[in-house]
Formats: sequence, structure tokens, C-alpha cells
Amino acid sequence: MKRTHWPVRLTAALTALVLAVSLSGCGASGGDKFAAADTTESTEAAAMPEETLTSGSTADGAEAGEGAGTVTLDPGATSESARKIIYTANLELEATDFDAARTALMEAVEAQGGYLEHSSQDGSAEYQSRSLTCTVRVPAEHYRAFLESAAQVGSQRYLSEDANDITAGYVDVEARLAALENQRDRLNALAASAETTADLLEIESQLSDVQYEIENYTRQLRAMDDQISYSTVNISLYEVAVLTPVTPVTFGEKLGRAFGDGWEVFVDFIQGTVLAVVYMWPLVILAAVVIAVLLATRPARRARRQAKAAAKQAARSQGNTAYTYPTSANPDPSREEKTPPQEDGTPKY
Repeated sequence: MKRTHWPVRLTAALTALVLAVSLSGCGASGGDKFAAADTTESTEAAAMPEETLTSGSTADGAEAGEGAGTVTLDPGATSESARKIIYTANLELEATDFDAARTALMEAVEAQGGYLEHSSQDGSAEYQSRSLTCTVRVPAEHYRAFLESAAQVGSQRYLSEDANDITAGYVDVEARLAALENQRDRLNALAASAETTADLLEIESQLSDVQYEIENYTRQLRAMDDQISYSTVNISLYEVAVLTPVTPVTFGEKLGRAFGDGWEVFVDFIQGTVLAVVYMWPLVILAAVVIAVLLATRPARRARRQAKAAAKQAARSQGNTAYTYPTSANPDPSREEKTPPQEDGTPKY
């Protein structure tokens, strides 16, 4: 029996050994393949341009939320390819020498490569009440430098800055524009292969609509690019006799200033009243003539009123004496007037 089963056991053992060796080889081969695949993917990810990864993360961040991340008010500290930010500032200045401050302000605009978009001036140099309101556009990279230069023109009284991140809207408009351009190319290809006139007219109608939308989105992109590349600064320059002190003012200084300001207001009121009377001299003369006529005719008008009143009194007195009612000499209230009895058959009225 032992000689009969020994070859079978040997054969089974050799078969099991061969299978174990085969399985281990397959596992190693599979592991090598997966490792090679992982290595390839890592190599491709490393070889991918950094600009592509950055734009992708920017788009995802814009979709997740426009306000993600800290937005600085310095355009020089923000990469233009990363964020699309519009910078706006409101600046108020005051100066005792208005002409010199205005000239220095315009020179600062030109020095930073900006331009004057709007300007208006009012007030009087005699009373030192002139003011200048203007809107200035400066390149975004010179935004901070211009604010520092403008602050040296006069005494800065107020400054506010705003940074509007429009990255999400900008990316959306770019994507829509790219999709519309692809649609236009496909429609042009269909128009080239159109077989009937009806198909060609339909394609041209769609092309017209697509082209209109492309122009609309192109204008939006240009407007946003202009707002991004050139920052807006609204400036107000005021002429004053004395600059506003930076340090707190004491009660005595406030009291003295109140007395001085009160006297100036009183003098201005008197002068304004005199000037108003002089400006309205025709009306003053007309009023004087009317008053003189009324005073001259006052006695005659009073006499006429008195004559009318006397006539009314006389007419009233004559009317009271014209009508008299007779009365008995000895009235007896107890006596009553009786109606004689009427005969039967006669009507009673």
C-alpha cells in the first residue's frame, strides 16, 4: 500500500509547489504594474504646468465663494492672473493755498500715468471758499503710490478704500464667450455644407444671434479689464483759512472760535441783506410809490367811509319810524276775541 500511494503524494506536492511559485510571480508582476502606473501619474502631475493648476484652483475657488481668501488693498501685492480686483478710493483734502494744491494734484496724476476723468470747481477766492471735486483714473500698479503722493498735496481729512473682487464674474464671462465662439465655428461649418436655402437661412439666423451675444460679452470683458487695469480715485479738495488741527481742541479754543465765527456770520448776514436790497431796488422803488399813494389818499378814503356809514345809519333810522302798529288805549289781556257761532249747514273755513 505504501509503495502504491507514494508517487501520488509526490506528484501532489510538486503541483502545489508550482502553483505557489506561479501565484507569487503574478502578484509581483501586478504590483509592478500598479507601481508603474502610480509613478506615471505622479510624473504627469509633476510635469503639468503650474499655470494650469493655478487657473483650475482659482476657478474652483471662485465657484465655491467669491470672498474666499484675504483681499489686500494694494494691487502690487496681488497677482493679476490670480484675482480680478477693482480698486476704488475716496480722498478728501484741505489746503490754505488752493491754486498750488490743485497744480500739485494734477502733476501727481500725470506722474503716475493717470488721467482726469471728471472735474468741477466752485466757490470764491475772495472768501477762501473754493472747492475742487474730481475723479482720477490711475494704473492699478501705481494706485498706492498715487495715494501717497496725493496725501502730500494738502492736509488729508478723510480716506476710504474699497477692493471689489470680480474674479467669479470675469471667469464666467470668459467661459460663456469661449462657448459662444465654439458655437459660431460649428455654425459656420454647417453653413458651408448646407444643401438647401432654407437650411442656410436658419443657420445664418442662429449665427446672427450668437454673434450678438459674443459682442455683448466682449464689451463686458473690455469694461471689466478697464476697471481692473485702472483704479478710480474720487478726490475732494477744499480751500480753508486755517487747517483743521489734528490734535484735540480745548474748550477755550472752541469758545474763542465760536465768538469769531458768530461775528463773521453776523457781518455776512448784514452784508447779504444790504446786497439783496440793492439787487431789488426796482421793487423797493415800486413799493415806496405804492405806500406814498396810499398815504396821500388816506384822508379821502376815510371821508368816504364815514359818509357811507352816516348814510347807512340815516336809512336805518328812517326805516324804523315809517312803520307803526296801532295799540288800544286800555288793553285788557283777559278779554279774548270770540268768533260768532256759525249756523248748521254752513261750511267752516
